[in-house]
Amino acid sequence: MPEETIPIDYVMEAASGPHFSGLRLDGRLSSPPSSSTSSPAHRSSLSSSFGQADANSPKQPFVIGVSGGTASGKTTVCDMIIQQLHDHRVVLVNQDSFYRGLTAEELERVHEYNFDHPDSFDTEQLVDCIEKLKSGQPYQVPIYDFKTHQRCVDSFRQVNASNVIILEGILVFHDQRVRNLMNMKIFVDTDPDVRLARRIRRDTVERGRDINSVLEQYAKFVKPAFDDFILPSKKYADVIIPRGGDNHVAIDLIVQHIHTKLGQHDLCKIYPNVTVIQSTFQIRGMHTLIRDRDISKHDFVFYSDRLIRLVVEHGLGHLPFTEKQVITPTASVYTGVDFCKKLCGVSIVRSGESMENALRACCKGIKIGKILIHREGDNGKQLIYEKLPSDISERHVLLLDPVLATGNSANQAIDLLIQKGVPEAHIIFLNLISAPEGIHCVCKRFPSLKIVTSEIDVGLDENYRVIPGLGEFGDRYFGTDD
Repeated sequence: MPEETIPIDYVMEAASGPHFSGLRLDGRLSSPPSSSTSSPAHRSSLSSSFGQADANSPKQPFVIGVSGGTASGKTTVCDMIIQQLHDHRVVLVNQDSFYRGLTAEELERVHEYNFDHPDSFDTEQLVDCIEKLKSGQPYQVPIYDFKTHQRCVDSFRQVNASNVIILEGILVFHDQRVRNLMNMKIFVDTDPDVRLARRIRRDTVERGRDINSVLEQYAKFVKPAFDDFILPSKKYADVIIPRGGDNHVAIDLIVQHIHTKLGQHDLCKIYPNVTVIQSTFQIRGMHTLIRDRDISKHDFVFYSDRLIRLVVEHGLGHLPFTEKQVITPTASVYTGVDFCKKLCGVSIVRSGESMENALRACCKGIKIGKILIHREGDNGKQLIYEKLPSDISERHVLLLDPVLATGNSANQAIDLLIQKGVPEAHIIFLNLISAPEGIHCVCKRFPSLKIVTSEIDVGLDENYRVIPGLGEFGDRYFGTDD
C-alpha cells in the first residue's frame, strides 16, 4: 500500500512548538578541556610580538569569517575566494568541525537536539585553534562524524599556518572572542525560500532523508536558530553579499581587498587609519642610506628630505577635496579636483622642523605652528612651548615628527590640538619611521586620527630607542651630534 502522505503545512505547524535548544538535557554545560594561556609579556619583549628582523618569523595571517543561514551559499563563496587567491596559501576551517560530541542520554533523544544552537559548538577550542594558527603554529582540527554524532578519536585534520585563514559557519559571528580574531567578516545573505529549497534538495538527495523530516527539523530548529542567533549577528559583518556565490562582482571586490591587505604591514590590518607608503627600491635605497651611521651629514639631509617629501605628498592625498572644472589651453573642459584650502602644519620641535621645508614646497604659503615637548627617556609629558595659528580649529592639521617611538610626545601634542578645537579626524600625523609600540599607543587613544609613515620598524629597545632605527634624527639632521 502507498504510504499515507502528511500535509506539509501540518508538519511545519506541529514542529514549531517548544523544543530543546540547550546542550545538556539537565540544562548544564560540560566543561571544555582547559587550555593553558600565556600571561601578558613584559614590556621589554613587546617588539618580538610585532615580528623580529628574523626572516623566519611568520607573517600575521589574514583571517576571514564567513557566516550566513543554512544553505545560503557560504561554502560556494569560500571556494570562489580560495580559487582566486591561488597565489597565496589559504586554509579553510569549518565551524562544524567543532561540534561537541553527544552524551549517551542526548543520543537517545537526538531528534530533540538542536545542532543550530551556539551551545552545540565547542567555542573555546575554536578560539584556541584560530589563535594558534594566527601565531604561526599548526593545529589538529577535530573530525566530527555526523552519523554517530561523535568526534573521531583516532583521526584529525592537520592544519598548518597560512597566509589566509577562512573560518566558515552559521554562528562564527555569535561569540565576540571569535569575532575579535577576524580581519574581515562576510555575511552571505540569501532569500529564506531559496535557502529552504536548497536544504530540501541537499538533505533528500545527498543525505537520503524524506521531505517531512527535513521540514520538521527546519521549522523546529533551523528557522528559530536563524531568527534568534544568526540574523542578529549580521550587524557585525563588514561585507554583506546578496545572492551568495552568484554575486561575482562582490567576490571580485573582496578578493581585491584581500590582495591589498596581504601586501600591508600587520599593523595596517589592525588599524585601518595607519598608512605605509608603498615601498620601492628607491625608497628602500634611501632608507638604507639614512640608516647608515657612516653617511655624511650632507647626504643624510639630502636623502631625508627626499623621503620626507614623499611622506608629505602622500599625507596630502588623505585630505578632503572638491570637484573642479577648468578650461585648458585647447579650450577643452577638464574635470579635476580642488585642494583643501583650510590647512596648516604643526611641527613637534625640534626634529619635526626638518619636515617643514618639504611641506612649504608642496603647499605655498602654508601656516606652520610649533609644539615643544620635553623628552627624557620615556617621559614625554611636560609641555614647554606652543605657538599655533589662532584659527587652527577650522583647519586640517599635518602633525610633523620624523620618528614615532613610544608615542607619548605625540599623544600630548594631539591632546593639545584637540584642546584647541581641532577635530581628531582632521589630524594627519606624518613621520618617516614608526615603532609598533608608538602606533599602538597613538591609535588606541585616537582611532580617528590618520598616521602616514614610510616604514614600520621592529620595535623599541630597553632605552626606548627605535630598532633598527636611524639614531637621534634631530642631531643628525641639524649637525649637533658631535
